Amino acid sequence: MVLEIVKYPHPVLKTQARPVEKIDDTIHRLIENMIDTMRQAPGIGLAAPQVGESKQVMIADISSVEPHNDLIVLINPQIADAEGEMVGEEGCLSILDFMSEIKRYARVKVCGLNREGEMVEIMGEGLLARVLQHEIDHLNGILILDRVSSLKRNLYKMRLKKWMREGRED
Repeated sequence: MVLEIVKYPHPVLKTQARPVEKIDDTIHRLIENMIDTMRQAPGIGLAAPQVGESKQVMIADISSVEPHNDLIVLINPQIADAEGEMVGEEGCLSILDFMSEIKRYARVKVCGLNREGEMVEIMGEGLLARVLQHEIDHLNGILILDRVSSLKRNLYKMRLKKWMREGRED
């Protein structure tokens, strides 16, 4: 089932998501719904707060850009190691009409649980590293707006207020 993607400035996006204590049918349903939602958007990553759920669940699928990659599902993920630096353009399904150059680690090692509850380690570099960091940021209440200059952030907020006055909802 496709879920509604929560848009900035919804408070769930700025709140640290709660760790998942038990992987049950509710979590499995959330994961399946997140996959459907990400694919319809279309997107290459999605975190549970983006669908209004304060849970440490994220998915990533960059196979549309890099076909040798598979869908990744991570529960309670954490960056265990990171190195290097890269700068690249990012957007976000929860932030309408905003793209910006964002500095990230070039390579990351992320640990977390898969959907079966087994501990897994994902090594990512390039685009995969960027998506993993972006989604983990969401789980920590951090948005790409928090990673740009205050000038860019304030300009976006002014545009958003104008759109809200005009009744724009997409």
